[in-house]
Amino acid sequence: MSDLNRGIMKFEGADRPTVVIVSAVVLLGGIGFLLWWALQTAYTVS
Repeated sequence: MSDLNRGIMKFEGADRPTVVIVSAVVLLGGIGFLLWWALQTAYTVS
């Protein structure tokens, strides 16, 4: 068992590259959306 399989994600295959990439895309996409929404709300450009 690798060290990545011991933390919060305690299921088999949690350290597979595809799972890590999908999780990173979802997380960064959410952060990007929140930043975009905050800028649109703060500065009504259009």
